[in-house]
Amino acid sequence: MAATTAHDARLRELLLERVWFTESPSLAATVAGLASTDPSVDDGRHTTRLLLDALSRTWERGWQPADVVHSVRRRLPARSARLVEALVAEDARVDDATSRAPDVWVDQLRELGALTPGDPAVVAAWHRAEGRPAEESWRAVLLLAGVLRCLPPIDHLVPPPSRWGAGARRPTVASAPDDARVLRRIRALLAKAESTEYPDEAEALTAKAQELMTRHAVDTVLLDAGAGAPPRADAATRRVHVDDPYVRAKMQLLGTVADANGVRLVWYQSLGIANLIGVAADLDAVELLFTSLLLQVGQALGAAERAAGRRSASRSFRRAFLLGYAGRIGERLTSARERATRAAVAEQGVDLLPVLRSRQEAVDDAFTELFPRVRSTRSRSSMDAGGWWAGRAAAESADVGSRRSSLR
Repeated sequence: MAATTAHDARLRELLLERVWFTESPSLAATVAGLASTDPSVDDGRHTTRLLLDALSRTWERGWQPADVVHSVRRRLPARSARLVEALVAEDARVDDATSRAPDVWVDQLRELGALTPGDPAVVAAWHRAEGRPAEESWRAVLLLAGVLRCLPPIDHLVPPPSRWGAGARRPTVASAPDDARVLRRIRALLAKAESTEYPDEAEALTAKAQELMTRHAVDTVLLDAGAGAPPRADAATRRVHVDDPYVRAKMQLLGTVADANGVRLVWYQSLGIANLIGVAADLDAVELLFTSLLLQVGQALGAAERAAGRRSASRSFRRAFLLGYAGRIGERLTSARERATRAAVAEQGVDLLPVLRSRQEAVDDAFTELFPRVRSTRSRSSMDAGGWWAGRAAAESADVGSRRSSLR
């Protein structure tokens, strides 16, 4: 028992008080010692409990399940991401998240496949499933613990588990049949835009998707007003994760899509995480369009590189291409939204400006409340002029919309 207690105390010090770097002599020596002492990797579940403790502390610092998994994927190999996903599932079981957590939390658990917990001995079960040597598994455990420990505090957009209580979760409101129908049409338009080889066709399809999103939002406002219901101006929040490379340029694209749809954006530069604040329907539009445009810009960049030759292989060309693409896309999306709004007003003969202004004020107020110290910034770095103009030209043919593309 004394040996076990000493081993557990040593594990606590290694996992919760030390920060490990990928390549270091001390990491290699520690991993070898742990593999010799516990070749089954967490036979007594103490490591699992310590990692769950580290995970729960991230919730208290403002992190949500999808945020943590995103951050681990950016920093560590895929097997570490599989371990943290298993830990998230066990944490959800322990906290009874399915009945106590806010809907956004449960939605993330569902997307991560973490609503069906596995073996409570998470680390040992993961080690067996991976089929790797004990030293490799212990190395992954130590590095994961370091990442969890070093995640900085970020803004709380939803209450952490310690503040859920018995009735914190609101019942999910089902989408109306019309909402589902419109969403299917929008996704179909974007899928066509992503698959076409013709830039002009992609541009027209994407603009049509934006107009359809705007028209649906306007029709909802008109329907509420006609029924005597108060305008739906409640602002919601959402996080979007942006992967390497060219995170800053991709965030610029996300920002232009958000601006065109009346959504405010704040991003954590070093984390690849953006906070969106807006009306729920507009948040849906931004996510759909951004994920579709990431795929489209990846295809357009490949075509531009083939046309421009070796010169386009530089990082500066690619970054400038993305920035030029983002700027032109923002102009086109804004025009599409304005056209759809004017058409709806003309057809219905209703002055929508007061309602639309109220919605934007609600978004701005929520933004100020959540992020009172945020300042707008502009990039002052130079860029490749050829890449910028090539990006703008490609945006002219983008389908203005869900798959994600990684730019290599």
